[in-house]
Amino acid sequence: MSPPAVTEPSHVVLNEVVRRYEGPPAIHALGSIDLVLRRGEFFSVVGPSGCGKSTLLDVLCGLVRPTSGSVQFEGRELRGEVPDGIGVVFQEDSSMPWLSVRQNVAFGLRTSELSQKEITERVDHAVSFMGLAQFSGHYPAQLSGGMRQRVCIARTLVLRPRLILLDEPFGALDQQTRLLMGDELLRLWRETGATVMLITHALDEAAMLSDRVGVMSARPGRFIDMVETGWPRDRDSRIVSDATFGTVTARLWSSLRAESLKTMGRAA
Repeated sequence: MSPPAVTEPSHVVLNEVVRRYEGPPAIHALGSIDLVLRRGEFFSVVGPSGCGKSTLLDVLCGLVRPTSGSVQFEGRELRGEVPDGIGVVFQEDSSMPWLSVRQNVAFGLRTSELSQKEITERVDHAVSFMGLAQFSGHYPAQLSGGMRQRVCIARTLVLRPRLILLDEPFGALDQQTRLLMGDELLRLWRETGATVMLITHALDEAAMLSDRVGVMSARPGRFIDMVETGWPRDRDSRIVSDATFGTVTARLWSSLRAESLKTMGRAA
């Protein structure tokens, strides 16, 4: 049985977060941003290219300190460190080609203080959960792109994160594979009860997967719309045939179109 949705309002809190990069040229990349991620929700971020979506993820996971403002995770302010309890999956295939599937999945636990029995159990569960059991001895070169990304997700899963951050994890996959990987991601979310934040360019992906979608402006990125989808927790990719799905994606595009045109104009 899937764990129940938790409604605590403040798993992650961003308060007046701004991120600037020194030049030349100096770049005001992000903010000011205020955001509360509710514990156990699936939240997605969409926005035009270069608006600071990945910067937001880096700030949120502690890789980058905000220029001003504060970030709190489970009541603790982050000050440029990645705390326990946060797992990150990036767009690039980060599987190590010289390691098997099982060795890749276990890699993040190599310095843990867990017993070998606990490590084995976690790896077994993650490999099985992601549908990789029969490929556990294979190497990344022997796998499809979708399967390699499953390996990367499984490597995060064994860490048992309470907050999962995903930066365009399915960007290199075809549309059909993206939909099926979205189903796997929703299943992972329900199984773990984790809070999830997904960065994506795909409006249909954001609409299908999310409880809420935040729409960002052109740089400096800030939130200009918050869209509640109203989907049930046990949703899957069949939700794309729901009449409301078109309404959600239309609102996202309505909010995003002018910001994307600003970005194109700046590039021109």
